[in-house]
Amino acid sequence: MILISEDKNSIVKIDKGELVSYKKNGEEFMHQKGNPGWRNSDTEMFPIIGPTEANNFIVSTPKGNYNQDQHGLLRELDYTILHQDDTSFAFKKKYAAYTAIVNSKYPDKSTVRLVSWPYSFSFQKKIELKNEALKISFEIRTEKGMPFMLGYHPAFMLQGNLDEIVTTKKEKISIPSIINGGNTAYPILNTDEVKLIKKSGYNLSIKTKGFNDFMLWTEVSNMLCIEPITAYPYTGYELLSKELFNTSNGVDIFEVQITPF
Repeated sequence: MILISEDKNSIVKIDKGELVSYKKNGEEFMHQKGNPGWRNSDTEMFPIIGPTEANNFIVSTPKGNYNQDQHGLLRELDYTILHQDDTSFAFKKKYAAYTAIVNSKYPDKSTVRLVSWPYSFSFQKKIELKNEALKISFEIRTEKGMPFMLGYHPAFMLQGNLDEIVTTKKEKISIPSIINGGNTAYPILNTDEVKLIKKSGYNLSIKTKGFNDFMLWTEVSNMLCIEPITAYPYTGYELLSKELFNTSNGVDIFEVQITPF
């Protein structure tokens, strides 16, 4: 699936709902599958963010305790296409409450074979290409009161020289600092925009609506995950405590805009 901007300068490629390429004037911004670092280019984390192994893969909800592996079960479901036009694609995943889903991490990276959640939900992802930016939006429909965490997990291409920096209004973060952060990722709290600044080529602004925080993760010099999240899960306190969860309004909408500059 391909989107081309009206001015013909930008092109996006999508594979089964995954954003696998975003180019402007020939420059690729997304991490490419097969390169060192990560096996994907983007994914979503829902209904939880973070690891659950330390709590025997159990997450507590108002309807009881249920098995969830790292970053939730949404990634185990397949997208179906809802809509397409010249500038956008919309995709949807649906889940029926209590349905047991086979955990793809089992048995190599997890001891839990089946995961489930006590709430039904539909999850929509829309990818819209404009001349100046790429917008990714999410719509979550479920019963009011469902606890959830949401994270968008895109991976961006770096040049491999460890000289890029991530900036906010208050700080500048180097790639070595992010690598040193390890698996708990580097937190950026209470902000709706970060910028990836490079020595050459386009810089990127990642601006959000609905998310509270970001976390940054990489283990390599050629890739960086800049992840908008509703809450940073690695708090050092009770794993996935109630305070980390949003409460559903029935319909909740989140947006991420990636702007080259």
